[in-house]
Amino acid sequence: MQAENTTPTSITANRLIGELVVDWDDLHHSQYPFNLLRTACPCASCRGGHENMSLEPDPKVFESQLPESPATHLVKVDLVGSYGLSIEWQDGHRFGIYNWRYLRLLCPCQKCRKEYGEQNE
Repeated sequence: MQAENTTPTSITANRLIGELVVDWDDLHHSQYPFNLLRTACPCASCRGGHENMSLEPDPKVFESQLPESPATHLVKVDLVGSYGLSIEWQDGHRFGIYNWRYLRLLCPCQKCRKEYGEQNE
């Protein structure tokens, strides 16, 4: 599985269960809890400045996620060109762009955590 070469075929936000579902062109199915997406926001503000930004999610985001709050309630999801998503949260935050590679590396399923987690060690 190569995160660099995959693109979504379907993206669905389910506000009732707080989850973004992405089906990928390699037939992988990813389910992202909203609190994981917000915890892993790739913007400079959430990462603590430009010097802390990375092309890959920080592995720590899988260990500590934000509790339910306006910061984890999704308002809307917009496509950014043909390369990613922008998410607006109920607390007004909307600055992170989750490119396809970053989003795929953020997949919380066991298969991806095993494959991508080993790459980050």
